[in-house]
Amino acid sequence: MRELKNLGPWRLIIHLGDDRSKNIMFVMADSKTPKIRLLVVDDAPFIREIVRHVANANSIELVGEAADGVEAVEMTLKLRPNVILMDIIMPRKSGIEATKEIKALHPEIKIIAFSTADQETMVMRALEAGCCNFLVKPFKSEELVAMVMKSITER
Repeated sequence: MRELKNLGPWRLIIHLGDDRSKNIMFVMADSKTPKIRLLVVDDAPFIREIVRHVANANSIELVGEAADGVEAVEMTLKLRPNVILMDIIMPRKSGIEATKEIKALHPEIKIIAFSTADQETMVMRALEAGCCNFLVKPFKSEELVAMVMKSITER
């Protein structure tokens, strides 16, 4: 295991496994940095599973999973995450609608929109609703972790 790069309160660690595969992890280097409490919202169970594995491998506390915008709002009120990974296109209530509701109640929560639809209008709608960033699916685990870390350290 070796430290590759210092990223402010985070360190990027690369572990070269016995089979020479790379495992990339970001670990907190400063106890003053807030702990990440992540809620993932996506109607696709396999996406929630991927995020669960990435979170577990990178010291990110996954506090819950929601399958639509209605569940996202309910779970946010119960679980109080400080970061939400929000799919945009979902049944019952879209990620845009859920983001607006959540931000009205808890403007401090960082919401990262993610979707396979990355048209400029979709990105702009997400940012206007209150999302702090936009991640395009499919994504690399390193991109997800970096974006979550960036959101929690920015004011």
